[in-house]
Amino acid sequence: MEPKKNNLKIVADNKNARMILPNMLTLIGVCIGLTSIRFALDEKYEFAIIAIIFAALIDGLDGRIARLIKGTSKVGKELDSLTDMISFGVAPAFIMYFWKLNTLGRFGWLLCLIYVICVALRLARFNVNSNQEPSWKDNFFEGVPSPAGGILVLTPLIFSISGFDFINLNYDVITPLFFIITSFLLISKFPSYSFKKIVIPRKTTIFLLFGIVLFFGLLLIYTFNVIAISAAVYLLLLPVSYVHFQKIKKHHENDKIQDDDDLEDVL
Repeated sequence: MEPKKNNLKIVADNKNARMILPNMLTLIGVCIGLTSIRFALDEKYEFAIIAIIFAALIDGLDGRIARLIKGTSKVGKELDSLTDMISFGVAPAFIMYFWKLNTLGRFGWLLCLIYVICVALRLARFNVNSNQEPSWKDNFFEGVPSPAGGILVLTPLIFSISGFDFINLNYDVITPLFFIITSFLLISKFPSYSFKKIVIPRKTTIFLLFGIVLFFGLLLIYTFNVIAISAAVYLLLLPVSYVHFQKIKKHHENDKIQDDDDLEDVL
């Protein structure tokens, strides 16, 4: 009986070891998110934005790595939500407060509080809904995800740094507007693409890899221009995702009605 116990112990140890890597990445994301606040305090807003982008990249990797190496855990799931709260809730709110919202007095601080609360509600709802059975709706988020929300509220700052602000925009108006719209999108049931279950044909894989390399190459050279354009493209995709969601929903409802009619005919 002793060898069996040792084997079980080895398996358990291997599982614990697999859990370490994704959880370490998540904790690194926390550190990066908090460091972005430090950069904002020193008025180094370019570094603060880059830190949030890195936190978003890590947030997209840790869960996928955990599933790939079979290192998922309940602790990792809760830790990921707490990280998102700091990196995409608290940190962007502070960055924008130090940059522009502090000039609006109490109203600026109120916008920060509302945004952070909406991020918390968004994450709580996501944790509850993630336990549901898989369906076609998994291709869409219910509301804008917190990493996207964190970048969206930073868009006015990103736009001002990118050099695209030749239109002389009034950031005292645009910044609160972005906070209000993003807060609403976070807690709404507006469908947005999740990009989790994209199926890429094998023939187009090489073009996808080339596109990814090209994107990150441009990101290194024209950092804030690429981030600003990416944020604008994401905003344009929101109405597209809504129309696509409604089309698929209608298709599934029609199929369900057809199935019910067939059952009635049989009976």
